[in-house]
Amino acid sequence: MSLHRKLQQRAAEGRPIRVGLIGAGKFGSMYLAQVPRTPGVHLAAIADLSPAGARRNLERVGWSAERLDAASIDDALRRGSTHVGDDWQALVRHPAIDVVVECTGSPVHAVDHCLAAFAERKHVVNVTVEADAFCGPLLARRAEEAGVLYSLAFGDQPALICDLVDWARTCGFPVVAAGRGHKWLPHFAQSTPETVWGYYGLSPAQAERGGLNPKMFNSFLDGSKPSIESTAVANATGLGVPSDGLLYPPASVEDIPYVTRPRSEGGVLERKGMVEVISSLETDGRRIPYDIRMGVWVTVEAETDYVKHCFEEYNAHTDPSGRYFTLYKRWHLIGLEVGQSVASVALRGEPTGVATQWGADVVATAKRDLAPGEMLDGEGGYTVWGKLLPAATSVAIGGVPLGLAHQVKLLRPVAQGACVTWDDVAIDTGTAAYRVRREMERLFGAGGR
Repeated sequence: MSLHRKLQQRAAEGRPIRVGLIGAGKFGSMYLAQVPRTPGVHLAAIADLSPAGARRNLERVGWSAERLDAASIDDALRRGSTHVGDDWQALVRHPAIDVVVECTGSPVHAVDHCLAAFAERKHVVNVTVEADAFCGPLLARRAEEAGVLYSLAFGDQPALICDLVDWARTCGFPVVAAGRGHKWLPHFAQSTPETVWGYYGLSPAQAERGGLNPKMFNSFLDGSKPSIESTAVANATGLGVPSDGLLYPPASVEDIPYVTRPRSEGGVLERKGMVEVISSLETDGRRIPYDIRMGVWVTVEAETDYVKHCFEEYNAHTDPSGRYFTLYKRWHLIGLEVGQSVASVALRGEPTGVATQWGADVVATAKRDLAPGEMLDGEGGYTVWGKLLPAATSVAIGGVPLGLAHQVKLLRPVAQGACVTWDDVAIDTGTAAYRVRREMERLFGAGGR
């Protein structure tokens, strides 16, 4: 039975999936825009640091005031409405909540929310992929130990890439490469919130009108988010990562099967079976027609002449050898698609992407020469960007994961382009996020399952 029919059945039986949302910003609001149009789902509670801001966002996406007048979660459950407050712990503890959607964008706090939800036997759909990037394998283990599911969020590119990889492998294809698109030139790695809109392609007026966060958008532009998302994909699928960071080869959609081949066959990959990100800009800055900037893709290989001939007979666009074929989605709809994960977790018992090993990591890397005493400001900020590396390399150099490089004081100078190490910083060791990360290093070891 399809997920939609299962949802309709739950609606007819009066047994909706009861969802609690932590964080009602831009991504969360996109999900909330779809909830009233989804049968069999009751958004029972929203927890946000600014309940008033959450209410404004709900009004913006079309929610009526009547849907938001519940005085408590119990009241919301009785009336079929939604409670809005600032107590995330009450949301997680409530026995009626089936699925918690973590949507804060704050990796340190997301770890707290996930662990608390597991302790209360709640499934978690984690939108805050920054947390998954530095401790997802251990979060997945904690969920399994609690008898619940932990999942990446559909609509975000990692879950969509995992879906394509699963399609390929289920059909019997070896995956040569998989990833997403991005607007990329090397100097974007030094971008700050002050330069982001010009590089990104928006005017400051457009950004202000949309209420867009320059630091958050800069985390995409400077390469941090592509590295974070590629890490999540690698750890969920077992695909390898480049030895010294993403390459961002420029390519149109038609050229993806050309460039995502091994170097020995004319492509850019160190070997078959890797993650990569395709740039929508030529190296001289010219825009590539029919790009994959907002999409996802997977390249597969025909291992036999028969399959190769099938590609040819059905007019599949391949590389010149006829063996490499790329399937793609040119767009993703971000928070508008999260309902797929909620339904999959609650009704099928299947995550839409979950870490199965620790093979990739994102290490905080200096955007400029940094001096002792400076405070690191995390992804999208003025001091560091995230570099994708094999987990074995990260462990060997003692790299600080980007998700923990927030409000951290430097003890030693770090040159532009160098990775920040544990010895370089004075970090708060009292957070659950720090403890989980260090525990993961001990339990898994680099590349451990």
